[in-house]
Amino acid sequence: MRFPKFLKKNGTIGFVAPSFGCATEPYLTGFKSAQEKFKALGYNCKLGDNCYKAEGVGISNKPELCGKELMDMYMDGESDVIISCGGGELMCETISHVDFDVLAEAEPKWYMGYSDNTNFTFLQTTICDTAAIYGSCAATFGMDEWHPALEDAMGLLTGEKLSLKSYDGWEKESLKSEENPTAPWNITEPRVLKVYKDGILTDCSESVVETGFKGRLVGGCMDCLVNLTGTKYDKVKEFNARYKEDGIIWFLESCDLNVFAIRRAMWQMENAGWFDNVKGFIIGRPLVFGQDMMGLDQYSAVLSVAAKYNVPVIMDCDLGHLAPTMPLISGAMAEVVLKDNDLNVNMILE
Repeated sequence: MRFPKFLKKNGTIGFVAPSFGCATEPYLTGFKSAQEKFKALGYNCKLGDNCYKAEGVGISNKPELCGKELMDMYMDGESDVIISCGGGELMCETISHVDFDVLAEAEPKWYMGYSDNTNFTFLQTTICDTAAIYGSCAATFGMDEWHPALEDAMGLLTGEKLSLKSYDGWEKESLKSEENPTAPWNITEPRVLKVYKDGILTDCSESVVETGFKGRLVGGCMDCLVNLTGTKYDKVKEFNARYKEDGIIWFLESCDLNVFAIRRAMWQMENAGWFDNVKGFIIGRPLVFGQDMMGLDQYSAVLSVAAKYNVPVIMDCDLGHLAPTMPLISGAMAEVVLKDNDLNVNMILE
């Protein structure tokens, strides 16, 4: 696994928009505010051509132009790390214009983003053996006061923090709007982790729990992952074979998927052989939280597949579309420890 150089003081952060750009509120003001915060910390900012554009369908521009922007920023000699402007809908079309063979031979560079950016962070790891960060997009850093999750994300980019722990609570209803574009996360809900182990699903806030596992982190947004499954970009079997001795920790979350779509996604990934070497699952809170359809909820939707592997499945973690999201290094080795209602992830760059 290749690990990029960390961001140094006075280094340059490159921004690209291979998915949505920051063309409308609240993202426009959020992105501008983020740049000011990065500059105040002593960093330079380099913007790709599409950062403020909304000329594409589900992405900032035409797919070929989005792909060119990403390749150009990755291959330039100016930007030290790259942060995506935002998520979106059709970044899968962008990657049709990304040359992963070239990137696999290029000097590695940290790339950070989540949601639709799974199309790059996941493939960087599984195709190019290059680590990437599944974490907040650029405009989020424009919030008035950084949440600890954003401090953690910057700590990963600079190499100052590789051990993370779960946060105190999560946001059910956002206060961010066109009129209030830099509102901080509205943390109102208590953290309540659940763990499936030895055939039992346990509420960690009510029971004494302790479990752990070690393996190589990989994953992202299931909406994107299931779309990649079985395509020419699906190199997970080969990835599993290369890292068989390490074992895999799958981190998964979802955006638009209802509970039946989550169950179908898990079935498809399983039948593609993705989970063959799994050591444990870290499952984020789904954006459609608390849904029950015909007796299927968010837990049984995942466990319909995950339970077969007889490994711990930690659920409702700080990961994904219901903030805060714990930034994870896709491709890193990790030691995961769950004790009572606290989750700790120690990432190791090997």
